[in-house]
Amino acid sequence: MLKVLRKPIITGLALALLLPTGSNVLADTTKIEKKPTISALTAPKLDKRYKDFFTIGAAVEPYQLLDKKDSQILKRHFNSIVAENVMKPVNIQPVEGQFNFEEADKIVKFAKENNMDIRFHTLIWHSQVPNWFFSNKQGEWMPNETDPVKRAANKELLLERLETHIKTIVERYKDDVKSWDVVNEVISDGGGLRTDSNWYRIAGPDYIKVAFETARKYGGEDIKLYINDYNTEVEPKRSSLYNLVKDLLDQGVPIDGVGHQGHIQIGWPSEADIETSINMFAELGLDNQITELDVSMYGYPPRAYPTYAAIPEFKFMDQAARYDRLFKLYEKLGNKISNVTFWGIADNHTWLDDRANVYYDANGNVVTDQNAPYTTIESGAGKDAPFAFDPDYNVKPAYWAIIDHK
Repeated sequence: MLKVLRKPIITGLALALLLPTGSNVLADTTKIEKKPTISALTAPKLDKRYKDFFTIGAAVEPYQLLDKKDSQILKRHFNSIVAENVMKPVNIQPVEGQFNFEEADKIVKFAKENNMDIRFHTLIWHSQVPNWFFSNKQGEWMPNETDPVKRAANKELLLERLETHIKTIVERYKDDVKSWDVVNEVISDGGGLRTDSNWYRIAGPDYIKVAFETARKYGGEDIKLYINDYNTEVEPKRSSLYNLVKDLLDQGVPIDGVGHQGHIQIGWPSEADIETSINMFAELGLDNQITELDVSMYGYPPRAYPTYAAIPEFKFMDQAARYDRLFKLYEKLGNKISNVTFWGIADNHTWLDDRANVYYDANGNVVTDQNAPYTTIESGAGKDAPFAFDPDYNVKPAYWAIIDHK
């Protein structure tokens, strides 16, 4: 079985790849030609292909910067970089007042040495945040407090901690980091603000406003501040995010752009929905970035193939057709999109493997049809393949579609 590197499971993204009934968009492979498999180390450069439109980024873990092939791929094809995990609150400030910049500094150093833009992900998120943020000085869990006086004091304490966290990070990196995900995933899947977030339960919506204002105060006017979320292409999240952003802008909150994560599938969402979202936020005068792009081979729930070798060729061709349409759209909207970042480098490392469940029928055969009956399941036992480069750093049909879409 193919050995793959796995990223820790990220809560909050489990629904990012939901495929609503009737929303499937069939891939059109009629224009996709099978082209040679060559090493990504010698293939034409992705960032140069789109230099007149937007930067091309990749999410990384620090250990990948030490891997010869990963680092070579990054240097050849990408001119932007983002931390997959090590800049999130739980890694940057695991204990109050004890900031750990060692791993984040490695990414910043690599980017500067290789003339890459840097995205910061993320200052504030409801997940991967240490519990000390939400406990008062007496060790009491603040989200559960019901006394109005104590709730007011808890809100003040939390916002002070938020400001300290953001101020310390922004002052350290403001001269190096160009784009900042200030808040991440504040909209619920059903629309409206994510009210089950501990940030919201203690401070209400004010934490969002304070986060942006603090980042601007200590970062200055040159850095670009983004609100980042998944499923921004579909309702009701799209309208909820739009209404939130418009309201904040009307209040004078300094928001420069919207980050559309782009955790999508071969058949969902439609390019029309993606285009609508980009245009909606552009009409507010905002920049758009595609911040966490990957194109899963599967719908939801993901009925995955157990190994990379088991994925049939037609799936790779369908994926290439999707990337073909996707980058044609991004190029069309190039004056409204400043960056497209893949949430990884190659298919040997993707968070999607953690949700690539393998289903079996009564005879022990793998079931990939979402509508077919099954008897057993292995959670996270399969393999997804969302990127342009395969596990051996060769180009895939998706790469040829991106580099020379029709």
